Formats: sequence, C-alpha cells, structure tokens
Amino acid sequence: MSAPTFPHGRLIGKLAAIVVASFAFGFALVPLYDVFCAVTGFNGKTEGSRTVGGFSLGGFGADAGPPSRIDRSRTVTVEFTGTVMPGLPWEMRPLTFSLELHPGEMQLVKYLVRNTSARAVTGQAVPSVTPGQAAQHFDKIECFCFRQQTLAPGESREMPLAFIVKPEIGEDIRHVTISYAFFGVAPVRAAADRE
Repeated sequence: MSAPTFPHGRLIGKLAAIVVASFAFGFALVPLYDVFCAVTGFNGKTEGSRTVGGFSLGGFGADAGPPSRIDRSRTVTVEFTGTVMPGLPWEMRPLTFSLELHPGEMQLVKYLVRNTSARAVTGQAVPSVTPGQAAQHFDKIECFCFRQQTLAPGESREMPLAFIVKPEIGEDIRHVTISYAFFGVAPVRAAADRE
C-alpha cells in the first residue's frame, strides 16, 4: 500500500517555509532596531542601551568610564519629566525639574515614586532622550531604569539618576530632555513557584 499523495504538497511546503521565514524575520527586528537606535540615537535611545522584554533600559559601558575633561566654555540645560502609564497605580515626579551643567560634569538627580495601591506592584522605567542627536552623548551611570522596581503598598521611594552629558555633544544642542515612562510588569516568579 503506497502512502497517500497530496496534490498541493509543494505549495504547502513553500507556504510553511514562508511562515517560518516571516516569524524569524519578525523575531530579529527587535534586536536589529535596538542596534540601529543605539548607533544613530534614533528614538531617544542612549548609547550602550540594553533591552529586556522589548524595553530599552539605557546603560553605561563598563569600559567607557567618565570623560576625561569638562567643557567649561558652555552649558547645556537638562530637563526631567516622568509619566506613569495607564494600569500602573503609581505617582511619579522629578525632584529636580531642570538644571544647567557643563558638558562632562557628572550630575545626580532623583525622582520620587509612590505606590498608591494597597498591594505590592512592580514597574519598569523606560528612558527617552530628546533631541535624538543628544541620546548618544547622554550616559547614565546609575539609573533606576536599569532594573525593575517593586514598591510595597503605599511605599514612596526616591530613585537616583547619575549621568554625564559628554563634552562631544554638538555645540548647537543647548537643551536636552530626559523622559521616563513607568510601565507595570508582572514580576518573574521563581522556577519553584511555577511547579
């Protein structure tokens, strides 16, 4: 007895190959986009940014170190903003709204974040720098956006941001805005909890 033949077997095979190739291409788009944004500063992603769960977390290369000089001949105004996305029961605001600095100076500012719910909630901050050309010159040394933050019911916390605007930033850029959007995330459960 011979195996049944399908009159459209070749067509089905080609369609299956197209589906697999489309899935692989879609899966590769996120890392390719992150590389493109890190190189060009497009979409406000900063140099050395890492991505976890599709969110850019910013970063500061361990080998980069702080700049060797401060450009005291000019100043750049940096403005700080924050948004809490719908569904996350938090309040957030910068404790410093704006400051002037010399490119190359390290600065430390803080955001105040408060959980307004009666349960522990985990959030992830996603940074964005504008103008986009400034993103590659904005290095975050320490940032609450590097990891998820969990706040107990009613807890308030000051979250630090230590950064440097590199002296290589264009002289035509005199104003930079760093914005944070906090998204709610489900905490990752330990393997033992899943069994």
